[in-house]
Amino acid sequence: MLDAGASSEKMWVVKSTASAGRSSSNPDLPRLRADLDAYMTKRRLRSTEQRRLIIDTFFDAHEHITIDSLLKQVRAIDSRVGYATVYRTMKLLADSGIVQEHKFGDGFTRYELNDEDHHHDHLICMECGKITEFEEPLIEELQARVAARYDFQVRQHKHELYGVCSDCQKPKKRRP
Repeated sequence: MLDAGASSEKMWVVKSTASAGRSSSNPDLPRLRADLDAYMTKRRLRSTEQRRLIIDTFFDAHEHITIDSLLKQVRAIDSRVGYATVYRTMKLLADSGIVQEHKFGDGFTRYELNDEDHHHDHLICMECGKITEFEEPLIEELQARVAARYDFQVRQHKHELYGVCSDCQKPKKRRP
C-alpha cells in the first residue's frame, strides 16, 4: 500500500493507447504556452528567468511531477532556484488553468498539463504507485448521458480508479 511516507519518486506514468482503437494524443504545448502568456500579461505578472526555467522544465516533463521532483530537475540547471519559487510558479500555473493538481493518495500533490483537448483518466496502483493514463470513449459518452438526464452542465471532471496493477498481481518469486 502507498502511504504518505512513500518517496515522491515512486510513481511513474504509463500512457495507454489501447482504448477502442484511439491513441493518446499529446497536449497542445504551443497553445498552452500562448494561454499562459495571455494570462500573465492580463495580470501584469513578470516573466523572470527562474520562472521561465521552471515552466520550461515542467512543460518538458512527461510525468505527474511533484514539486520536489521538479525542483531537483530545475536545480540541476540553476542551483539558485528555491523551493518557494517552484511552489509559487506551480500555484500560478494551477490558478491559470494550464496545470491540473492531482492527489493520488500518497501524500504528494502531483501536477500535469491541463489540456482540455487531451482529456484522460487514471488507473493508480496502490501497491507500487504506477499511474496508467487511459482514454475511454464509452466512459465519456456515459458521463454526457448522465449529465443530460439531470440537465447538468459539466465544467470539469476527473476519473481515478485505485487498485492493483498487473505487475503487482503477479506472484512474487521467493528467494532460497
